[in-house]
Amino acid sequence: MASPRLETYCCPNRDAATQLVMNFQPEVFCGVCIGSASISLTLTILQLLPKKGQSPRKMPKASSSSTILLLISICDILGGLGIIFRSSVWLGFPGFIANISVVNGTDVWPSTFCVGSAMWIQLLYSAGFWWLFCYAVDSYLVVRRSAGLSTIVLYHMMTWGLAVLLCVEGIALLYYPSISSCENGLEHAIPHYVTTYAPLLLVLVVNPILFRRTVSAVASLLKGRQGIYTENERRLGTEIQMRFFKIMLVFVICWSSNIINETLLFYLEMQPDINEIPLKNIRSAALITWIIMGVLNPMQGFLFTLAFYGWTGWKVDLKWRKREIPWESMSSSTAGENAYPSPVNYQSNIHDSKKISTTDSQQTDEAISMLSEGNTSSDERLTRSSPIYQGW
Repeated sequence: MASPRLETYCCPNRDAATQLVMNFQPEVFCGVCIGSASISLTLTILQLLPKKGQSPRKMPKASSSSTILLLISICDILGGLGIIFRSSVWLGFPGFIANISVVNGTDVWPSTFCVGSAMWIQLLYSAGFWWLFCYAVDSYLVVRRSAGLSTIVLYHMMTWGLAVLLCVEGIALLYYPSISSCENGLEHAIPHYVTTYAPLLLVLVVNPILFRRTVSAVASLLKGRQGIYTENERRLGTEIQMRFFKIMLVFVICWSSNIINETLLFYLEMQPDINEIPLKNIRSAALITWIIMGVLNPMQGFLFTLAFYGWTGWKVDLKWRKREIPWESMSSSTAGENAYPSPVNYQSNIHDSKKISTTDSQQTDEAISMLSEGNTSSDERLTRSSPIYQGW
């Protein structure tokens, strides 16, 4: 699971609330994390592998949105691997982990492992948050025809730059001036928690707004493509809206427990004694949400692939196939026309005018296809209703 409490636990003089959750059934908690991350990792890879009997997804052109979806899955896979490795070491070498609590210990490897593994998990999931935000931005820009594959470079710079900057800044503030003297007051911990949860809250607040505006823009594009709003176009708009809804639903399910747990733990930290009887229910709620985090955080990778592509099946095709190039499927008559270019006359002018008249419609089809990638029924309806399919 991904929580700033993992970094806080690396402090020998950690606060009582962190001590409470980290010492609550650590073997069971690590086992839950390993199980959830392993299942999610296996199913996520299965979802992304090509399947037998299915043609590769056809896109009018390479899109930054499809690349972002793949990068989100990669961040989840790498983050899940970090969870499995960290939890396995905790279960397999309890004596090694116990040295973290030694204030004046001479062995630096336990603290190095604790900090390094926690930073790896936090960095990858934070990068996933930023990529999800970039996906919402890119979806909106695509329908506004203001984005393209070249923007992926800007997304890389923003995502990895901000993820590394916030992670390093939060860790540096937490462990200042040294790891043995961190957590001497909330002035060390609060900046660390802010830098950790800032991208998460950004996705929760801003992404629904961008998705809603994108859906409105898609409806306008579909209406303006042929001047009418048919049943197929209405269904296509609804499916795109449902896809955005599923993405946000998965995100809320997987990370709302983190916000609840952190709120409860901060409340306990403010109390003079967290072991008081009136705080029993709050302690129980914090421990329950802690276990839930261990289950839901790693499952984000698999659940996101369901939201992105739906269930792709079990039959994996590992054979190499030649990727179909769009222009290879052109008809022989069209190829003949291109082989013998006609002289400049009124026929070529008519041909150019037809190309110009369909440019906007083709751009609209490309934008909608980028947003509905992975949905076979949507792609088929889009193809049937496009001017290219109708033989314009």
